[in-house]
Amino acid sequence: MSFEAKLAECPLIAILRGVTPSEILEVCDVLYNAGIRMLEVPLNSPDAVESIRLAAARWNHGEKLLIGAGTVLTPSEVSAVAAAGGKFIISPDTNPDVIKATKAAGLVSMPGFFTATEGFTALRAGADYLKLFPAGAMGPGYVRDLKAVIKAPIMAVGGVDPDNLGGFLKVCAGAGIGSSLYKPGKTIEELRTAAEALIKALPR
Repeated sequence: MSFEAKLAECPLIAILRGVTPSEILEVCDVLYNAGIRMLEVPLNSPDAVESIRLAAARWNHGEKLLIGAGTVLTPSEVSAVAAAGGKFIISPDTNPDVIKATKAAGLVSMPGFFTATEGFTALRAGADYLKLFPAGAMGPGYVRDLKAVIKAPIMAVGGVDPDNLGGFLKVCAGAGIGSSLYKPGKTIEELRTAAEALIKALPR
């Protein structure tokens, strides 16, 4: 199933920074059962590519749960993620080489941007989505201003939580949720509670 279809099903990407291969499958199960359909494993997590491989295999390479990578900085990292079964690439910056490598590998490209200039640079290189980071400090009004000139779908990441999620989803295609959802040391029950709170906060 496509990235767009998963986003329509649930407009959230769970950012699992620090997740390990030994816990990835249980974390995936909890988040899927809560209603989340896309997971990002940042590459600065322990043995991140192995976590992506395990999760992609467990979830039939995107049929039920779409797995991708975050903090992707080089074309070689794109290749490793693609080989592991990842379906989308998220970066903290606007790097045309990474964007082009992502599209060449047949994956969805979502580079990070903060200004209109960076946004247009990313789109010219072939980006599918733009990740506004950090979004929380700027608020939905900043996204609304950017959208006066940027017509591509924008995802809000960084500082997004149940309290401001509704406001961002009025102007964004979706949101990436990090530490307010998952962080190392959180129990499975705490993760389940956090995921359910996020789903409950989605506009109906």
